[in-house]
Amino acid sequence: MIVGLGNPGPQYEKTRHNAGCIAVDYFARTRDLTFRSSAMGGEYCSVRLAGKQVILLKPQNFMNRSGECVARFANYYAIASADILVIHDDLDLAPGRVKIVSGGGAGGHNGIRSLIRHLGTGDFPRLKIGIGHPRDLGDAVAAMPVERFVLSRFPDDQWSIVQNNLTLIAEGIDLFITRDIQAAMNRINRKEAAAG
Repeated sequence: MIVGLGNPGPQYEKTRHNAGCIAVDYFARTRDLTFRSSAMGGEYCSVRLAGKQVILLKPQNFMNRSGECVARFANYYAIASADILVIHDDLDLAPGRVKIVSGGGAGGHNGIRSLIRHLGTGDFPRLKIGIGHPRDLGDAVAAMPVERFVLSRFPDDQWSIVQNNLTLIAEGIDLFITRDIQAAMNRINRKEAAAG
């Protein structure tokens, strides 16, 4: 299962906290997939790739409750936590940077904290999309509270970086599905290190 974290509703589109949804939408478009609503609280689509049934999921409750939806889907489809790639924004990475990790703690991210609580483990892979921290991004946002910053829209220059990295993100998703998390980490994190 590939999960894109974010908040539901048009007012949150293109906001920093919706980076995960933006990435999953892009991946779905590359395969002409259409999301549909589920009574389990998410928008999802299903596709067969590399002989595997793959669910793309965007929880439709707010970020701090996204684990409820993910756990329902994981239980219904009997998907182990190690087979769930969660895509989300990350304050500790520069805007647009991409990094894949195999698990860990919440790192202050409310969506990840909710997933850990509802899945009962932090042992699920994550694809992190950098949004930067307001203290590092100049006077215009330096004093902005983090809670407001993550719900603000990307400025044009950072939005372009995110858009340009969507093909790299899709490559990481594809490697996770067709091979494994290690192959995805080796390829994406190496590319990011070379670019950084």
